Amino acid sequence: MMTAGTLGHVYLVDDDPSIRRALKSSLTELGYTVNEYESSEAFLTDAVPISPAVVLLDMRMPTQPGIETQAILAKHGWQTPVIFISGESLAPQIVTAMKQGAIDFLFKPFSMQDLLQAIQRGMALDRQLHAQSVRLTTAKARFMLLTPRESEVCIEMLSGRSNKEIASLSGSAAATIKLHRSRVLAKMQVKSLSALIALCDGVNLHAKDPLAPKSND
Repeated sequence: MMTAGTLGHVYLVDDDPSIRRALKSSLTELGYTVNEYESSEAFLTDAVPISPAVVLLDMRMPTQPGIETQAILAKHGWQTPVIFISGESLAPQIVTAMKQGAIDFLFKPFSMQDLLQAIQRGMALDRQLHAQSVRLTTAKARFMLLTPRESEVCIEMLSGRSNKEIASLSGSAAATIKLHRSRVLAKMQVKSLSALIALCDGVNLHAKDPLAPKSND
């Protein structure tokens, strides 16, 4: 994923060229980078993931409504916050958009202040989502470097079990578990159990082998 400038990037999707020109000009002057698209299809085909960013999406376009584009983004795991803009929309469309995770819905003509507030909220959210994604990916990659026994010990550490409890489950000596524990922290590149828990929060980790008594460690 590419990194946007200091303020962030705006994907501007609207079939009205005059609106695209006006918004792109204003946002660029304020320091945002902007890519404009005349249709949802063009956006879905050509857009390159950038963070932090928001999608400024027109609800009513000739070939594909904005809520369908939003659903396609979600289906493909694209979490960039969506802000809808619309000259006219039905209540069910608005409800669907918000249920699908839109962070705001602005009716044309909207004030620049309202738009900028929505964009700033979206950028802050995308920074959080990107940081979380990087953390999850990092935790999984480091976990894959653990040996089967170390992965077992890591899982048990995350569950809150002590060295003595892990040793009892595996049939190993407590001193051996202590050694595995230090190796887990080193390979996961953290200095404490609390840091390991923070790194792995929300990560679905599975031990490479079931924890069971073993004669050799």
